[in-house]
Amino acid sequence: MTTLHPIGTDARAVQAALPAALDGTAPLALGFAPDAGDAVPAGTAVVIATSGSSGIPKRVVLSGAALRASGEATAARIGEGQWMLALPAGYVAGLQVLARSLAAGQTPARLDGRFTPKAFIEATSELTAERKYTSLVPAQLATLLDAAPELPAVRTALAAYDAILIGGQSLPGPLRERAADAGARIVRTYGSSETAGGCVYDGVPLGGVTVTVRAGELQITGPTLADGYLGDPDLTERTFVHVEDTRWYRTGDAGEVSDAGVVAVHGRIDNVIVSGGINISLDRVERVVRGVTGLEHAAVVGVEDERWGEASVVVAPRPAAPDATQDLLSLAREAVGAAIGAPARPSRLVLLDDFPVLASGKPDRQRLRRMLDVPDDPVIA
Repeated sequence: MTTLHPIGTDARAVQAALPAALDGTAPLALGFAPDAGDAVPAGTAVVIATSGSSGIPKRVVLSGAALRASGEATAARIGEGQWMLALPAGYVAGLQVLARSLAAGQTPARLDGRFTPKAFIEATSELTAERKYTSLVPAQLATLLDAAPELPAVRTALAAYDAILIGGQSLPGPLRERAADAGARIVRTYGSSETAGGCVYDGVPLGGVTVTVRAGELQITGPTLADGYLGDPDLTERTFVHVEDTRWYRTGDAGEVSDAGVVAVHGRIDNVIVSGGINISLDRVERVVRGVTGLEHAAVVGVEDERWGEASVVVAPRPAAPDATQDLLSLAREAVGAAIGAPARPSRLVLLDDFPVLASGKPDRQRLRRMLDVPDDPVIA
């Protein structure tokens, strides 16, 4: 067993400590201060503190072998070159930018401080290699595209990348189309800390990775899997299961895999409400709602409902144009009704001046639920 080294999440510090972490001599604790008794198996590179999609704090143990396997599979899929770090190094996607750079023998560019379009342009200009890559979350991509009409250099910077990996949450269709119009080469990724980051690119698993469905749940196997959870053997046993001598990660996501091997993710298995006796996936409702212009960054959460037992509520940032709020709820209800069915239609729309998000760019759903103690008006503007 090996002792963990606390490193914080500063990108410079993580970058400097990463070589020793990957060879197993000084494994890192990212995002938490390890207890004196915390020890990890030989070969561990990092332990990442994450709440993932469940909101339950976990400490994911990743070996150097898993991180290298992920980096090698990524390079085989999209190519090798110089990366720009625009995500926190304490998140697996940010960590992987540094690890891929190290494997390629390249010094990454870094976007330090607050993410802004001008900072993105400046960091992109520091890339000198022929092939360029970065990873973003959808909220960052939206920030860039919103600024592009007034700042044309944003489009030039976006188009400079051979691939921009987008993960962390689903990418709304309208945002994807805007990115393509701006010349951005987007690769949608699916994965988690437990899979050493994205392991499915544009629906297709990376080399060595296999995805299957059991009882409606997506499960993943391959060389990128984490070893488990630090200090929580019960959770490790429930989440990483053996089927015929193969170790699988239970994602907790509902989905399907086509005959051609293309993975489709439908949402969290546990993010379901029962409205009028009908099971409704809030993730599925949210994906449809985000296809409505003006609601690209919305979140959909469940609330108690006196008539139906439970109902869904759309919560979104307030549009910049005052008249853009009109008919948004009707458009959302119409889109959801057509795509999923009338019982799934959201009951309310809440527009916020200060929309809470996590450091990863995802909506802070726990805060949103606490904020939803609002009147029964269908639109709270």
